[in-house]
Amino acid sequence: MSSNLCPRGKKLFSFVVVADTHINQEENISSSPYQTNKLANARARHVFLDIAAMDPQPRFVIHLGDIVNPVPSLPTFAQAANHFKDIIKPVQVPIHLLPGNHDVGDKRIDWMPAEQVCDDFLETYRRTFGPDYFSFNEGDTRFILINSLLINSGLEDEARQRIWLEDELQQARDQHQRVFLFMHYPPYIYSRNEKGNYDNLDEPGRSWLLTLMEGQNVEAVFAGHVHNFWYDCVGSAEFYMLPSTAFLRHDFTEFYRVAPTSEFGRSDVHKFGYFIVDLYESGHVAYSVRTLGEYADATAKSIPPTPRYLTHPKVAALDTVGVELRHPWSESMQITATGGVQEFGRKWARNDYPLQALWEMGSRLAKIPDIDLTEDEPRSRMAILAPIGHQYIVTTLGMPKPALLEHNLNTLGVIGFEANLTKTAFDSGQPRLREIRQSKGVQIFYSKLLTVDPSQYDGQHFSHMVHAGFRLDELEIHKGEIRQAMQDEAIDGITVRITLQDDLIKACHQMEDFRQATGARIIASLKMAGPNIAAERTEDVSNVAHLAKVILLAHQYTGIRFIYDTFMDVDRGYFPRHAFIDRQFNPRPMARAFAILMSTLSGVDNLRLAKASSQSNDVLEFSTTKNSYQLLNLSTLQALDHLAQLPPETLIIDLLSGEQHRCDQQISMWESAPDADINPLLIILAKT
Repeated sequence: MSSNLCPRGKKLFSFVVVADTHINQEENISSSPYQTNKLANARARHVFLDIAAMDPQPRFVIHLGDIVNPVPSLPTFAQAANHFKDIIKPVQVPIHLLPGNHDVGDKRIDWMPAEQVCDDFLETYRRTFGPDYFSFNEGDTRFILINSLLINSGLEDEARQRIWLEDELQQARDQHQRVFLFMHYPPYIYSRNEKGNYDNLDEPGRSWLLTLMEGQNVEAVFAGHVHNFWYDCVGSAEFYMLPSTAFLRHDFTEFYRVAPTSEFGRSDVHKFGYFIVDLYESGHVAYSVRTLGEYADATAKSIPPTPRYLTHPKVAALDTVGVELRHPWSESMQITATGGVQEFGRKWARNDYPLQALWEMGSRLAKIPDIDLTEDEPRSRMAILAPIGHQYIVTTLGMPKPALLEHNLNTLGVIGFEANLTKTAFDSGQPRLREIRQSKGVQIFYSKLLTVDPSQYDGQHFSHMVHAGFRLDELEIHKGEIRQAMQDEAIDGITVRITLQDDLIKACHQMEDFRQATGARIIASLKMAGPNIAAERTEDVSNVAHLAKVILLAHQYTGIRFIYDTFMDVDRGYFPRHAFIDRQFNPRPMARAFAILMSTLSGVDNLRLAKASSQSNDVLEFSTTKNSYQLLNLSTLQALDHLAQLPPETLIIDLLSGEQHRCDQQISMWESAPDADINPLLIILAKT
């Protein structure tokens, strides 16, 4: 596997990958008893109208199969196929298709009554949609689409495809071409050695295909069928498994710690989507696009262009704002056999939905507990994710243990350790910290533990609450001590604890003054809990306002790493609170705002705070050499007064919805909106 999979050189073009549209024979009619299946046509129509509205246009679209829902033996197959052809008409770029099990029959198995792939079904598919395996070139890149249903089928076409594919890959090697490979069935979803089931390819075809995927010029592999997001690497190839546009395979909602909602999880629309892939001179970036179950009726001929806030750790310019992964973020579990397509025993699967959210946010930096470095599974995931830009700070209680240091930290993306120590332990442990820094080449941050809490000594209360990190009011007291530790090369910096009650701008000034005086780098640990251990904090709008300030300030205070202490909601235990994703791993407004800001500010240099309007900081002005930005945290009526003073061409971006308009258009929309549609609080970024 390459040590760096981030793209280099100029972007050449983009293409779109769609999977599992499951088009029905009629609008709002499906053989499935689920309501969400009846909406498959309308949801696919929205996707292809969305693609048609893209500017610039993609070079082409690839569909990973299960184009239609009726199988070829049914009289409704042709009707569904015709609906699909009508749905894709607005797209003016080539659409390349490959078959799924609904299009040519299921893979050869003797334990399921579904009709299986056969010569007659293949012929029906070819008459309807064209060849079932083929390739095409774009520049120095070869795109190869295979029929994974042929693998292990025993049909004559299996041998033909085998010879053809091996020859295609050999030709690509001889011509020094990059290869992108596309299929319906993934060879596996969890482990290349997993037992055969409905979701994967069986042996011996699986091993044959994996050997080909490991070829040094195979850059990426895309598969559908499982209607969920997964990511892995096979050799040097990145391996993507895509969601469906139509419905979720909801047996995998076993991942959730809460009950699934609509249709027992099948209609979890936050997990519907497709991919946009940017191809560079070297490397690529695969962006996940959530459709949120949007649909268009049969009369729709177009939809307005959608603002796209595409970002990814591979290309994120800002790596000083991150999250602490308190919950397991690469957890595997046995998926229960509930019947249906899975009757015989449990199967293993890994939950990659936290990873998908991090990708969509463009978040490279994460703080993780030391257990993630000691256990095999999260450590193996770190090794896979480090080459695409992920960076980790490992937090430990006490000194980093020797077992943590046995690993190649660089290949795991570990850039530092946060040592949570009492002052006594820090004083005595500095020689060991210096040794770790010098021998392992990682940064060390000292996070001071609070051992006495005078605020609780009132004769009625006592405190068990752990507090890690220097308080802002302690920085001046410990300045000399930290300056000396820096001179002794024992540490690289410290952790400072920032609560929601702290003024962010004043805190940044204070931390920057401390950094200048001591040379210490700083981790600003941003606490998302409220002051009451028993009260739930659900203020998503306030979270977005806080995040927007942090990301803008992070562009100026480059010596400070800002890490939110919660990534996933805490909905039980102490300090329940909302964060970036909920307990079904779906993005909250904070995650969406993170992506909007990372995308909007990509490439912005020398962003500086110019002016704060008042003590409440409800209007912040930032500027660069080219543009000025204003962050507004106002009611609609207040925002109307403020926007009236801006140039009409100013770009207004709503950080809660992602909508963007010219300033004069935004004012007109608000002035004509019914009172019920007026937001009580807005978080807006204005770019002039």
